[in-house]
Amino acid sequence: MLKRVHFRRSYLPYLLVLPQIVITLVFFIWPALQALYQSLLIEDAFGLSYEFVWFENFIALFQDGSYLYSFKITIIFSAAVTFSAMALGLCFATMADRVIRGSSIYKTLLVWPYAVAPALAGALWAFMFDPTLGIISSFLKSIGYDWDHRLDGTDAMILIVIAATWKQISYNFLFFLAGLQAIPKSLTEAAAIDGAGPFKRFWTILFPLLSPTTFFLMVVNVVYAFFETFGIVHAVTDGGPSNSTSILVYKVYKDGFINLDLGSSAAQSVILMVIVISLTVFQFRYIEKKVQY
Repeated sequence: MLKRVHFRRSYLPYLLVLPQIVITLVFFIWPALQALYQSLLIEDAFGLSYEFVWFENFIALFQDGSYLYSFKITIIFSAAVTFSAMALGLCFATMADRVIRGSSIYKTLLVWPYAVAPALAGALWAFMFDPTLGIISSFLKSIGYDWDHRLDGTDAMILIVIAATWKQISYNFLFFLAGLQAIPKSLTEAAAIDGAGPFKRFWTILFPLLSPTTFFLMVVNVVYAFFETFGIVHAVTDGGPSNSTSILVYKVYKDGFINLDLGSSAAQSVILMVIVISLTVFQFRYIEKKVQY
C-alpha cells in the first residue's frame, strides 16, 4: 500500500520563482500593456500631451499602403528565412551525423555563427556583398550580374534573407543533430538490410521521427524571423532602398523612434504581437496533430 507524503508548507518555492516572475512582469507584461494603452492614443512627438482616439491608429494603418506593403514583404522574408534556415540546418546535421573523423571540429565550426550578434552578422554579409569592395559582388560582376543592394530592392531583400538565414542555421543544426543522434541506429540498419537506399531511409524513417524537433524549430524560426532580425535589417539596409526591406518589426522602430509617431508605432507593435501569437496558436492547434511523438 502506498503511503501519501505530505510536505510541510514552505515559502522556498515561491521565493525561487519570484525573480523570474518580477522579470516577466517588468520586461514583458508591463511594456505589452503600455503599448496596448498607447495604441489608443495620439501623442505629440515628446509625449507631453495626448488624445484618446480609440481604434483610429489601427484604422489608419490598414488604410496605409506602405504598411500593407510591409506586411507583404514580411511574409516573404519570414517564409524564406524559416524554410532556408531549417532546410540547411537539417542538411548539415544529416551530414555531421555521418562524419566519423574530425566530427568535433566540423560541429564546432557550424555552431560558431550562433555566437555572432545579429547586427554583426548583417555587417559581415554587407561587407562581402558591398558593390565596390565585396568579394561576392565582384564575383557576381565577373559572371555578368551587376549586384547593388543599395539601389535594387530585390538584391537588398536577398541579402537580408542570406544574413538572417546564416545566423539561424547553427541553432537549427544543433537541435536536428541531437534529434538524429537520439534515433536508434538499428532502425536504419534494418532498413538498409531490407534494401532501402539512403534517401528512402531518411524520408521514411528519420524525417518522421524528427517531426517533434521540426515542429519546435518551425515555431522558434517564425518568431525569430518576425522579431529577432531587426539588428540585421538595421545594419544592412536601414529598411531601404525605398522601404523594400522595411519589415514589420523595423517599421515599428522607424515610425516610433525616427518619425516620432508614437501612437502608430504602438498600434503596429500590438498588431505584430497578435500576429505572432496567432501563428503560434495555429501551429500548435493544427500542425502539431501531424507530429509523431
